[in-house]
Order: sequence, then C-alpha cells, then structure tokens
Amino acid sequence: MPMLEISLHILDIVNNSVRAGADLITLTLLEDKQQNKLSVEIADNGCGMDPDFLRSVTDPFRTTRTTRKVGMGLSLFKAAAETTGGNFSIESEKGKGTTVRAEFVYNHIDRQPLGDMAQTITTVLSGNATIDFVYRHTVDGRKFLLDTREIRQILGDVELSQPEVIVWLSDYITEGLAEIQQP
Repeated sequence: MPMLEISLHILDIVNNSVRAGADLITLTLLEDKQQNKLSVEIADNGCGMDPDFLRSVTDPFRTTRTTRKVGMGLSLFKAAAETTGGNFSIESEKGKGTTVRAEFVYNHIDRQPLGDMAQTITTVLSGNATIDFVYRHTVDGRKFLLDTREIRQILGDVELSQPEVIVWLSDYITEGLAEIQQP
C-alpha cells in the first residue's frame, strides 16, 4: 500500500533509525518555493550499513527485518521523490550511522502532501522517550527548530513521553510550523 503523505515516509525511516539503535536522529526539511523544491534529510547515529547491503537497500525484497520478507519504505520514498523529477540518495557507514535524502519538485502535480508533521514528530517522541531528536524545518528562509536535548534540560526529571508533555510538544510544533508558513 503506498504512503499518501511525505510525513508517513519520514515516520517509517525514523523508525528504521530507532531499530538501528540510534540515540540521535536529525530531521531537516527545507521548503523553497522560489527554487521549487522540497528537501527532506533524515540522519542518525545508528549502526549503519555495510557497503554491500547499502547498494541494494532500496530493493523492496532486501530487508534486515525478520518479521517479514519485504522492506518497502525506502523504495517507496525513493519512488515518491523521483516521480516528481526529484532525486534520492542514501549514505551509510557501518558503526557510524545513515543519512537519507530526498528532494521533490515542490509544485509537481504528483508530489505527495507533506502531511501532519506535528503528529509525526509527537508520535516518534511518545514512543521513543530516550532518543534525542532534532527537527529543523525551513520555509522560504523562515525557520523552526525543535531539539529534545534543550527540552530535556528545561524539563529536568519529567519524561518527554508524559501525556502533558506530548500535548505541549504537539501544540508547540503546530504553532511553530504555522508561523513559518506565513508569508
């Protein structure tokens, strides 16, 4: 089943990072309407991949998962970007981590909508309270930043996964993204 929003691709790849043992995941989104591009970069410090596996990682029949024989996430994300005339790349080094990049033609008729990034980020944070997450989102030069390392310092002993904190994070992200979407 195809993913209908870019945020769902992001969620899938972030979950790959979690399974790879990452304790720091950085998500960078750049919406540049003047350059007509939407760029997505997800970087982690997980276990990385050896060069042999990396060469075939976008093959849907190549996966490290034992619960199923196919891994569609990266191949679908690659296809989503390339369908718009954009591009896709992945770099990884065993023991150091992985970086996935996708660039979409912003106004292409086949570009999927970005989706609900506040919901995507809060879903990641509520299920992975010990992982640090940096989310940078830029729209035509206007910037939003969420860094859980800074939030942890403010919260002290309060866990990020506490319901009240998740609600606050969702509101904070929603408001921050609305601000940068304003012309």
